[in-house]
Amino acid sequence: MQELSHTAVAGAPVAIEPRMALPELVAPAAWEGVQRLLGAVRGGGLPESTLELAHMRVSQINGCSACIEGAIRHAHRAGRGPDERLLMVAAWPHSSEFTEAERAALELAEEMTRLADRPDPVPDETWARAARHYDEEALAALVLHVALTNLFNRLNVATRQPAGDW
Repeated sequence: MQELSHTAVAGAPVAIEPRMALPELVAPAAWEGVQRLLGAVRGGGLPESTLELAHMRVSQINGCSACIEGAIRHAHRAGRGPDERLLMVAAWPHSSEFTEAERAALELAEEMTRLADRPDPVPDETWARAARHYDEEALAALVLHVALTNLFNRLNVATRQPAGDW
């Protein structure tokens, strides 16, 4: 059996076949709860651009092509196109394109996503930097947003959801 990949040896795209329908279609009652959480995140006072940057970075770390493409499509639908910061988010520590608040959000998002990389996954210093830029409600929204993005990434990767099919 050929191993699935996004690119064949010759560079031609390879079709990814989903293992199942989107889980939210299979279990709609669970999706209702997720929708309520998403509403709380949107009402948490974080700029939309910060949410987009965190979503993109977490999705890159987790290798979720469906979420990465979705973030780019969302930016296009909103009339922004993928701004340079969205494209530069993989290199955020080495880029001057991000505000201090965005950098703190991206740092927290990365550390929340890479839990197994260190004994103290989210050090107090990281939390303190984020707390300097966001009040408790916005910080809660950021934490929920990162957790939800990780949820979506894991659902999409495990069920092999192809990018662009939704």
